[in-house]
Amino acid sequence: KKQETEEKEAKEKEAKEKEAKEKEAKEKEAKEKEAKEKEAKEKEAKEKDKPREVFIINPAGNLYYNWLFIITLPVMYNWTMIIARACFEELQHNFIIYWFLLDFTSDLIYVADMFVRTRTGTASPCQPVLSVQTNVIVREGPLECFLSLPSAGYLEQGLLVKDEKLLRDGYVASFQFRLDVVSMLPTDILYLCFGLDYPEIRINKLLRIGRMMEFFTRTETKTNYPNIFRIANLIMYILIIIHWNACFYFSFSKSIGFGADEWVYPALDDPDEPAFGEAMRKYSFSLYWSTLTLTTIGETPPPALDSEFLFHVIDFLVGVLIFATIVGNIATMISNMNAAQAQFQARIDNIKHYMQARKVSKDLELRVIKWFDYLWNNGKAQDEREVLRYLPDKLKAEIAIQVHMDTLKKVRIFSDCEAGLLIELVLKLRPQVFSPGDYICKKGDIGREMYIIKDGKLAVVADDGVTQFVVLGSGSYFGEISILNIKGSKAGNRRTANIRSIGYSDLFCLSKDDLMESLLEYPDAKAMLEEKGRQILMKDGLLDLDPANIKPEAKELEEKVSKLYSTMELMQIKLKKILGKHKDADKVLKQRIADLERRL
Repeated sequence: KKQETEEKEAKEKEAKEKEAKEKEAKEKEAKEKEAKEKEAKEKEAKEKDKPREVFIINPAGNLYYNWLFIITLPVMYNWTMIIARACFEELQHNFIIYWFLLDFTSDLIYVADMFVRTRTGTASPCQPVLSVQTNVIVREGPLECFLSLPSAGYLEQGLLVKDEKLLRDGYVASFQFRLDVVSMLPTDILYLCFGLDYPEIRINKLLRIGRMMEFFTRTETKTNYPNIFRIANLIMYILIIIHWNACFYFSFSKSIGFGADEWVYPALDDPDEPAFGEAMRKYSFSLYWSTLTLTTIGETPPPALDSEFLFHVIDFLVGVLIFATIVGNIATMISNMNAAQAQFQARIDNIKHYMQARKVSKDLELRVIKWFDYLWNNGKAQDEREVLRYLPDKLKAEIAIQVHMDTLKKVRIFSDCEAGLLIELVLKLRPQVFSPGDYICKKGDIGREMYIIKDGKLAVVADDGVTQFVVLGSGSYFGEISILNIKGSKAGNRRTANIRSIGYSDLFCLSKDDLMESLLEYPDAKAMLEEKGRQILMKDGLLDLDPANIKPEAKELEEKVSKLYSTMELMQIKLKKILGKHKDADKVLKQRIADLERRL
C-alpha cells in the first residue's frame, strides 16, 4: 500500500509538473504571438505613415527622352495636318477613316503624356517647385509653361522626389495642367453639329507644342553635332510657317473666288489647265506661291483687291522676319562651327609672320607648320586647362582621374601612393606633343620634369644622336628620380641619358614644383617616395652611401636659414613684449612704494 501511495504521489507530481510546463509553454506562445502582432501593427503603422513611393521617371534618363520623341510625333502631326485638312477639302474627304484613326491615336498618346507628367521626377518651369520640408509652391509664368523648357522642378537637393502625392499635386496645381486639359477637351463631338468638313475644331491639340520644343532642346544638348541640328531645326520651323501660309493662301483664294484675278489661285474648272483641279496641284501651287512670297525670291502676280494687298503686306513682313532669322542664325552657327579653326589658324598665321620677320630657316619653318598640322588633324589643338577651367574642381578632378589615372599608376614610385596624392598629381599633369627628331632631354641637363609616354615612341640615343640603345613605347616613363632630389644620388638632379622622339609623341609632363607642392600635404608619402627612389638608385648603383659625400642642397640650406631668421624675429618680438611688461610693472611698483612712504 505504501508503495502504491508513493507511486500515486509520483504520478500526481509528474502530472502537475507536466501541466505546469504546458501552461508555461502556452503563456510563452501567447506572449510571442502578442509580440508578433504588436510588431506587425507597428510595422503596418510605419508603412502607413511612410510616403508611398511609386515608379518615377528620371528626367535625365533615356526613358524620358524616348517618351518625348513619342509625344513629339502626334504634336508634329497635329501642327501640320489640322490646317491642311481644314483648307483642302479633298484631303479631309478622301482619307477620313485614316484621319480618325490617327486622331484617336494622337489623343491616346496625349492622355498617356498627362500620366507621364505625374510620374516625372522633374518638372517644367510652369510646374510648381515643391519643397519636401515646407511644401512651398513656387509658380512660374504662363509663357514658360507654354514653351515647356526643361528644368529641375522636382529635384530636392539633387535627389528625385518620389512622393506620389507631391508629384500629382504639383502637376495639377501648374499652369501646364490647364493647358493639357484644354488640349484634351473632346472637341470631336462638334463633328455631330457641324459635320466632318471642319477639322479645325481640333485646333486645341496644338497646345502641346511645348513637348516638341522640349524634345528638340534635349536633343540639341545630347547630340555631338549641335550646330547641324540647329540648322535642321530652323529649316523645319521655316517649312512649317511656309506650309501654314500656303494653306491660308488657298483658303483666302477660295473666299475671294478661284480665278477671280491673277493673284488668287487659278480657276478649278479651266479646260485649258485641268491639272489645277487636282488635289496635289492645289497644295503644290500654294506651297510654291508661299515660298516665293516669304523668301522674297522671284515674282508673283500683283494683288488687285484691298484684302489681297493686306494679305500680301503681312506675308512680306513675315518673310522679312524669316529672312533675318535665317541669315542671323546661320551666320551664328557657321561662326560657331569655325570658331576653333579660325582661332587656331590665327595662331599659325602669327607664328608664320614671326618666323618670317626673324628670318627663320625654311627647314625649321616647315617643321613648325607640320607640328601644327599634326595637332589639328589629331584633335589636339585645344588647351585642356582652357577647356576645363569652367568646371568645378570636383568634376575637373573626376575627368582627370578617368583620363590620366591609369597612366600615372604605371610609374613605379607612384604605384603604392594614397589616392589623395594621386588625385593631386593627376590634376597637375600637362600634355605635351613632340615632333620627329625633338630631344625631350639631353644628358647633363637639370631635371625639372618627369615624363610619361601616352602615345608614340622615344629612343634613348648616344651623344651622336643616331645610335639607339633602347626604344621606349606607350606607358613608359622617365625622369622620376631627378625630380625627387634624393640625397646621395651620384647623378644629382641631372639627366643621365639623351632621349629623342622618333615620330610625333604625346607625353604627359609632371614638373618638380608641382610634385613638391603636392607632397607638402603628404609628408608620409614624400618619405615613401624618397625611399623607393633610393632603392631604385641602389639597384642601379647610382647611390653614394658615404655620409661625407652627401651635401645638402642650396635650396635646403636657404630654407633652413630662412627658418632661423623667422625664429629670431619671433624671439625679438617676444623679448620686446617682455621688456615692455617689465617696465610697466616696475613703474607701477615704484608708484606704490612712493605712496606707502608718503603715508608712513
